[in-house]
Amino acid sequence: MSVFNMLFGCWHKRCSFPITVRGKLRRRAAASVTGTYVVCLDCGQEFPYDWNKMKRVKVVTEPQTAGSEPVNVLAGPKAA
Repeated sequence: MSVFNMLFGCWHKRCSFPITVRGKLRRRAAASVTGTYVVCLDCGQEFPYDWNKMKRVKVVTEPQTAGSEPVNVLAGPKAA
């Protein structure tokens, strides 16, 4: 790994050909979004891929809002 990659990270310019997963039992996390994913050939990170748009898909996680159900935290034994 070069010093440049250690400081700034990978820009994921070189990616594999899209891989489509057929079975649901061994589906990768990136493939669970669209069923197809690509892998960065430099760092190995996986990204969901959309065949219709012919590009990687950005996964958006929904932040918890004030209208969502609150989480109860139970008091347990304190650490010494």
